[in-house]
Amino acid sequence: MERVQFQQEQMLAELKDLVQKSLFTQSEVKQIVKKRTQFETALVRRIPKKSDFLRYAAYEMNLEQLRRKRVDRLKLEKTAPSISDYALVRRQFQIFERALKKFKSDVGLWIQYIQVAKREGARSLVGRITARALQLHPRTPALYIIAASHELGHMSPSAARALLQRGLRLNADSVNMWREYVRMEMGFVEGMKRRWTVLGIHEEDQPAAETEKTAEEDIASLTPEEIAAEKGGDEGEKARQAIMDGAIVKSVISSAAKALPSISLFSALEDLIRSYPSQERLRTALLDHLYSVLKDTLPDDPHAVKTLATRKLRELASQEHSDDFVLAEGEEFVDALQSANETLSAAVGAGSTNASGMINVYVEFIEEWCKMSTLDPNLHAYLLASLRKIARQPNASPLLRAAHIRLASSSEKVL
Repeated sequence: MERVQFQQEQMLAELKDLVQKSLFTQSEVKQIVKKRTQFETALVRRIPKKSDFLRYAAYEMNLEQLRRKRVDRLKLEKTAPSISDYALVRRQFQIFERALKKFKSDVGLWIQYIQVAKREGARSLVGRITARALQLHPRTPALYIIAASHELGHMSPSAARALLQRGLRLNADSVNMWREYVRMEMGFVEGMKRRWTVLGIHEEDQPAAETEKTAEEDIASLTPEEIAAEKGGDEGEKARQAIMDGAIVKSVISSAAKALPSISLFSALEDLIRSYPSQERLRTALLDHLYSVLKDTLPDDPHAVKTLATRKLRELASQEHSDDFVLAEGEEFVDALQSANETLSAAVGAGSTNASGMINVYVEFIEEWCKMSTLDPNLHAYLLASLRKIARQPNASPLLRAAHIRLASSSEKVL
């Protein structure tokens, strides 16, 4: 109980200040003391529970929100900060620190602490928390991603890059980390483009002296790639062009494929590149590189074959911003569907090392499109005929025959 009494003594100054500012009444302060005493008593038990710490922290968060609302409502005159202005937030941090002494292995608790510190704008504290968390949990990708995001949010791309590279050395099998690394480098390209626009590097009417002065002010925060790109002459132009063409991002994609040759990685990177707000030229170049690496890395993987075969279909769908997009009368769509079907059916007939997997992927492709209500009837019939042709071959797999019967039966019911 001595610990509880000590904590009670520590809160006297802040409670007194809250009353003096008319933010809380004496009656409310008594309730606060009573509630905190209950929480503190629960924390000094022989085997404390994590839920006790979290309930205590949640109570302090709600109390701080109430204090801020009353400050806004009463429109108090701005004076020098007093203890009640920061004590409730500080207490939240202290509760999490006490909790982590008991539950160091709980990654979720570390992440909650980081989120609270971020919300309160405690930038330096966030950095210290993430550093401690990474020391204890170096194989937790989420912590590296959070730490890198924090650095990026405070204009420290070099630090963010270093964090992700360090994390990938220990977690090379993490799809999320590779995706975030590629996302960061794509953001770097867009950031450099905006920077060069501000500096007027591509504008002939920009005074050279002004450009040099601005560049000198920011040179300390530049990476070697940025410095090379901002040089004059052919060397600088080549470096700028390489960055704008996605050379750095392509290098990361190649490294990711080498470290983690899986279709889940390529699918995640494809979704990221398609959805990221970048220039069409850069997006196309990165997708071309991604598919090239996929073809070299997983030449016999059935899902990789399907991904490559259906690329044009996904591009058309993304142009219409709809997953259910079917342009029944469009020649481009018809050609893309026919090309994908021919590629996949040829792969089935080729008898690859993973024949059953290729058959499953082809059946999945046919079913995916035949079940689409907006598909043109002629295209529906074409796909069924293609499946029937393969299913009737002498050595055809029972899977193909079963799929054909199932789809043909469902088509007849619809008709």
